[in-house]
Amino acid sequence: MDNKIIIIDDDLDFLKIVKSHLLNSGFKNIRTEDNSITAVSLFEEGEVFDIALIDMTMPEMNGLEVLETIKNISPRSECIMVTAVNEARVAVECLNKGAYDYLVKPVSQEDLAFSMKRVLEKKRLLDILDIEKSPTLPQLINPAPFKPIVTRSQKVLRVLKEAELHAGSDVPLLITGESGTGKELLAWAIHAASLRSKFPFTPVNMASLTGSLFEAEFFGHTKGAFTGAENGREGYLEYTDHGTVFLDEIGNMALELQGKLLRVLQDGEYFKLGKSRHQKADVRFIAATNEDLEKLMVKKVFRKDLYYRIRGGWLHLPPLKERKEDIPLLASKFLKDYNSSNKNLFIEEEAMCLLMEYDYPGNIRELKSIIQSAANLAQERPISSNFLPAQLRRPKSISNCLTPSVTEDIVSLAQIERSHIIKVYKLSGQNKSKTARRLGIGLNTLRRKLKSYGID
Repeated sequence: MDNKIIIIDDDLDFLKIVKSHLLNSGFKNIRTEDNSITAVSLFEEGEVFDIALIDMTMPEMNGLEVLETIKNISPRSECIMVTAVNEARVAVECLNKGAYDYLVKPVSQEDLAFSMKRVLEKKRLLDILDIEKSPTLPQLINPAPFKPIVTRSQKVLRVLKEAELHAGSDVPLLITGESGTGKELLAWAIHAASLRSKFPFTPVNMASLTGSLFEAEFFGHTKGAFTGAENGREGYLEYTDHGTVFLDEIGNMALELQGKLLRVLQDGEYFKLGKSRHQKADVRFIAATNEDLEKLMVKKVFRKDLYYRIRGGWLHLPPLKERKEDIPLLASKFLKDYNSSNKNLFIEEEAMCLLMEYDYPGNIRELKSIIQSAANLAQERPISSNFLPAQLRRPKSISNCLTPSVTEDIVSLAQIERSHIIKVYKLSGQNKSKTARRLGIGLNTLRRKLKSYGID
């Protein structure tokens, strides 16, 4: 965990012990200070810490004074007070002055880790609220796990930032969105950005599990546990220990099986078929559905208690028709993936217009299928509108995309030329040689025109 933590205590031995506890719990970015005035000066100089662990009894400045100063300078820094005296009055005073928690020495690793996880969960929720309110787009701290998700949509970029924040937590997540919007890809990215990334990511189609098959597949079984079980088998939970289980299509899960899943989510325990002792499941659950779970609850085909268990955090992926700025990016990616050997293969402007006008009931999955089919029909030639499915080739779409309305202002030929050159330049990935070939003009001519447009 990369959260910045500072421990402030004049007891050097205690500083070493607490730092060791935090390192063993997965925290990395830890600073210790045995002088309270020096610690406060760090905040005054603008250094930001996510969490401060503050001893109550110190020379120069006591813990309450340090707490008040830090909260005044950096209100978003969460403070946990540590003391050798367990007094309710002191604890209440600390909480009233803005402390998140109050721990009594000696502090065990388990108690410290529990308090740290709770305070980080609070910070994550506040950060998510900030994303929703902020007029500027958030930046990913660790973009690598989210690289497979191709987007420039502001909606999706905000979802990715929320997903990154949730990745640092173990609370169950619910991802909603229409079929084909990339819910499993997002779940995988969250797993890859989490501390569980070195362990398995196991996708499970919940709609396909029925009756005894659910227990056998999910919990596993021993040899001879039932007729035909000649060998024992690990279940999804045992196989995914310390990893992430992705519960796909959970909205289509049979009602009679939902209670069995709920018990695992509540207690983290299950019984392997053929064994009388329960086993622990140390897994993170991410569920996904294209169903409206609230409507299913009204119809009494989805349990309310299960819904509130899986929705510890909620992410919603918009349909492709609400993020049309991503269509050229995705189409180019799919074309490159399908035929990476032909670098000159491209989508003609008219065909791209048709792709932009279509609503994609099947979302990204449908776009991928359309591009693959078109590339197959084109046989190494540019993708023209003739190679697109019939439902995309509508005269209305072409006229809307390419032909100005009669009510629009008449523009000059030079303006039309400028707009067309820049559009083709962008569609060509800002590759001047490729752009010149597509436009049928010389490379030097293109360079001269782009320079006149203020593009180097």
